[in-house]
Amino acid sequence: MNDTTERSQTHATFVIERTYPVPVEEVWHALSDNDARDQWFGGGPAFDVEHKSHDFRVGGRAVEEGQWHGGPRSRFESTYTDIVDRRRIVFTYDMWVDGQHLSTSLTTIAVEPGEDATRLTYTEQGVHFDGLDSVEGREEGTRGILDGLATFLTQHRRP
Repeated sequence: MNDTTERSQTHATFVIERTYPVPVEEVWHALSDNDARDQWFGGGPAFDVEHKSHDFRVGGRAVEEGQWHGGPRSRFESTYTDIVDRRRIVFTYDMWVDGQHLSTSLTTIAVEPGEDATRLTYTEQGVHFDGLDSVEGREEGTRGILDGLATFLTQHRRP
């Protein structure tokens, strides 16, 4: 982006609620365990990962960087700011595509045990920069990631 590009920022919040047919411990494991998270979080088979890390603790960071097949390079970088065991995860994250800073977000994932299920509420408050990203696109991508979590949870039930 050069200095003549018009600068802008768009603030938005979206909330996605899901109910997964597994106990809260299984959802929490999928969210917090490195090996489990690697199986559902990220760009999937259309994304070649070049660097990935995940340090699940307050102050810990997660990074995923790589390239979409035939497409742009992408970098996700987050920092955990609050973790309440089996209840809440709060983190900030930034997204870059081809070296351009797309957005900064504050995200809360709340999980609540139910009868034979877990309710997950995902709330994201973000600022999207310079028209490079859309709130609708981000919400759609997040829904896809949560669909991946659902598939993982139903296919990898823990004993």
